[in-house]
Amino acid sequence: MISVEARLARLALKGDQQAFAEIVDMYQDKLYHMAYRMLYNRQEAEDVVQDAFLRVYRNLERYDESLKFSTWIYRIATNLCIDRLRRRKPTYSLDAESADHEGLDGYSMVPSDNRTPESETMLSETQRIIHQAIETLPAKYKSVMVLRYLQEMSLQEIGDVLDMPVTTIKTRVHRGREFLRKRLEHKL
Repeated sequence: MISVEARLARLALKGDQQAFAEIVDMYQDKLYHMAYRMLYNRQEAEDVVQDAFLRVYRNLERYDESLKFSTWIYRIATNLCIDRLRRRKPTYSLDAESADHEGLDGYSMVPSDNRTPESETMLSETQRIIHQAIETLPAKYKSVMVLRYLQEMSLQEIGDVLDMPVTTIKTRVHRGREFLRKRLEHKL
């Protein structure tokens, strides 16, 4: 059975602008959040989303319906983010030089309903420190870490998006965690 996205892609390829608008509606927020988490810059994230949809539109005939549409569109957006990260000059602030947080699972600590001003301050400070540490990750680790922990993709899905074997993804997740652990050693 053909997916909704594949059906919409077929219609868009035939010139149906409403079908393409539906694709944009389905993915624009998801792609923006992923791009923002990789780039930490609202304008760059918006540019990536716009560029991604432009590339999708121009390359609809290349979409392979045997693959999930989401994998294809995430691959395009992720590659655009990685390109931007590679073009950036590395910036290391003194605040981001080190810190310690085992794994990264604690990044998305959701505060309970009994939040206090003190716990809110500590949580936002912790998130700021972790964001700074993630910002210093090399692009090849940053993309994997964002997709794994912030987009909550499986290792297989990340492998599909980045067109890499799952073993490579596992290695990069491990090395990304190590890199973050060393960065966070003295901060948390």
